[in-house]
Amino acid sequence: MQVTETLAEGLKHEFKISVPASDLDAKADAKLVDLKDKVRLNGFRPGKVPVSHLKKVYGRSVMAETIDQTIRDTNAQIFTERGFRLATEPKITMPTEKNEVDELLTGKSDLNYTVAIEVVPPIQLADFKSFDVEKPVAEVADADIDESIKRIADQNRSYADKGEGAKAASGDRVTINFKGTIDGTPFDGGTGENIQVAIGSNTFIPGFEEQLTGIAAGETRTLKVPFPKNYANAKLAGQPAEFETTAVSVEAPQPVEINDEFAKTLGLESLDKLKQAMRERLTTEFAGATRQRVKRALLDRLDEAHKFEAPSSLVDEEFNLMWNSIKAEMDSSGKTFADENTTEEAAKEEYRRIADRRVRLGLVLSEIGEKNKISVTDDEVGRAVIERARQVPGREKEVWDYYRNNAQALAQIRAPIYEDKVVDFILELANVTEKKVSREELFKDEDEKSVA
Repeated sequence: MQVTETLAEGLKHEFKISVPASDLDAKADAKLVDLKDKVRLNGFRPGKVPVSHLKKVYGRSVMAETIDQTIRDTNAQIFTERGFRLATEPKITMPTEKNEVDELLTGKSDLNYTVAIEVVPPIQLADFKSFDVEKPVAEVADADIDESIKRIADQNRSYADKGEGAKAASGDRVTINFKGTIDGTPFDGGTGENIQVAIGSNTFIPGFEEQLTGIAAGETRTLKVPFPKNYANAKLAGQPAEFETTAVSVEAPQPVEINDEFAKTLGLESLDKLKQAMRERLTTEFAGATRQRVKRALLDRLDEAHKFEAPSSLVDEEFNLMWNSIKAEMDSSGKTFADENTTEEAAKEEYRRIADRRVRLGLVLSEIGEKNKISVTDDEVGRAVIERARQVPGREKEVWDYYRNNAQALAQIRAPIYEDKVVDFILELANVTEKKVSREELFKDEDEKSVA
């Protein structure tokens, strides 16, 4: 066997390999000898079929298997000897001309092929004990609990009819019938009956609710509102519409007294029990936000400490996934890059930077996990799948079967578990200091600072 490296540029390598026909023939003959005791052919007793006859019948298929196995074994040897870790599957180029293929399958020519690869660079891991990570912590205050309960009360507020001739005001609920048209033509989804609209809730397209102010039960108005340019239905986006609207009733919100009786309507024994349940829920939410902030800070630190060339094939793959998703979202919403105060070129540059960061961080986390024997057990994956199934009551078996029969989906479950275990490992070594912050500081949006 002869191996010649024909390309070595950065992380990309290419090899030209030649395997003598005699080597292939010897391997194929060994397979045929093994096949001798397994096949049954008319006119021959079991195990008595001459190898020469087997070669006539099965020679080409056995040689094809031999070539395939030889390529796999040879590639593995080349990569192992050089200490290569592949970023993606190797690209193999074989003879394609019919005459060349026939010569190869009949054992008359050497096997000549090329293999192109891109490798993962050696990663020198940082000293995680030198990492300083700030952990923002916010305490659940009584005011937070009261505010959350008030929001629940507002959502469960009852309404009472305002009486004949009463006009709708902000905060009132108006039940309406409407028919929508664009240039006088009705459109799909443009009609509704007995639809309840709370004025000021901003649940309808902008400008619709405001025009209901002052309407009385039995009154009909024509509301003129344009659909937003980024409306989900591309056919309606940006179109001026008219809605012939009739108010069926006008109701005013009723005061809600937050007491034991209110708590009982939510299935709890008393107001104290409601406050306790709300404290527990907020505590969990705060802990989740703290975890996300700490993880983001740690990933930023890992990014700063591990600057290396990421395999371009992996970066391209990650970028294409993100870019295709972004383009599909923009196409469906009718948005343009100008709407986002950017250009397509600038957006591409930013998302490629994000893709590069994601790939490098993924490789770093993988390296840490491998060197410290961190793994995800089947039980951990199983518990995560069960949790997913619980989120869709009545369809638990469907969810379970989906993950059980879909290796890629199962890998998507395993990946974040693995990442969290590696993050926890690093945090055990890092210097983590708590910092008391307000609820607003804890939940402030930092997406523009760091994307992982």
